[in-house]
Amino acid sequence: MFALVRSALSVSGRGVQRTLTRRTHHKAEPNFHDKYGNLVLASGTAFCVGIWGYVITSTGICWNLSPVGRVTPMEYRNK
Repeated sequence: MFALVRSALSVSGRGVQRTLTRRTHHKAEPNFHDKYGNLVLASGTAFCVGIWGYVITSTGICWNLSPVGRVTPMEYRNK
């Protein structure tokens, strides 16, 4: 059991060298994010800006960003 643990924990220089060699010679093919990542990001940004541009300019929503100067206090009534 001790030998098994010791062999599992020990990393030989040869094994590391072999792994690094395998990784450097492996030609990684581009995945979805490499191929379309920037295109998806740009189209999502354009869609978001377009929708918010429509909402802000065309829907007629009164945003009421600041009530300063628009709010007048109601008169106090004694009952």
